[in-house]
Amino acid sequence: MYKRLGTTNTVTMNNLIFRQLQDPESHTYTYILGDSEAKEAVLIDSVSEQTARDLQLIGELGLKLQLILETHVHADHITGAWKLKQKTGAQISLSKLSSVTMADRLLDDGENLRIGQLFIKAISTPGHTKSCMSFLWNGKVFTGDTLLIRAAGRCDFQEGSAEQLYDSITNKLFALPESTLVYPAHDYRGFTCSSIREEKLFNQRIGGGKSKKEFVAIMNNLKLAYPEKMDVAVPANLRCGITDIL
Repeated sequence: MYKRLGTTNTVTMNNLIFRQLQDPESHTYTYILGDSEAKEAVLIDSVSEQTARDLQLIGELGLKLQLILETHVHADHITGAWKLKQKTGAQISLSKLSSVTMADRLLDDGENLRIGQLFIKAISTPGHTKSCMSFLWNGKVFTGDTLLIRAAGRCDFQEGSAEQLYDSITNKLFALPESTLVYPAHDYRGFTCSSIREEKLFNQRIGGGKSKKEFVAIMNNLKLAYPEKMDVAVPANLRCGITDIL
């Protein structure tokens, strides 16, 4: 099931709060997970220019930001992680393979995180970059650029590997229950959500039972231009979004 693009999508179950937001320039999705009883929140994949928006929404929901997660070192935008930490005191976490300085906690594959009643499992899914990590929560998986809706993240920079990406998707993400909802870090066509079942069946790059050889051939022939902000974004994101001018 696809959901058409909106400014914010909302799901609330008992005390659990879920918000999906988008940065219109980079098409990055930011996710806010909240526990209304504990009044605590987790934010996944922030964008520097959107920190005021995110903090306002978190405050309106009556939550305090406790944890900032990054699915990987992004190349197309500067993360707002450091700004958010300075404003809230929240900790920054991402994969231990990221080589990121200034993070508070570097995560291992399979590590479990708990904030209030938010139970989040970290799943190492390298391939788009060596340090990509997906996060499983409440029947949803936040896949970063590893698994996109009907696509998969490019593998031609930051020690990416199409072979590794194939293994990450088929052995880890496609092993999740088929009803698991897929929430990527980006979408450029107006879609916001998919499912493991859909991507196994219909993903144009890796779905339909494609072999590793077929997938690698597709990924090695994408011929995509490098992200415009890559030379600025990657160095900043290796320091959790710290730039000369915050």
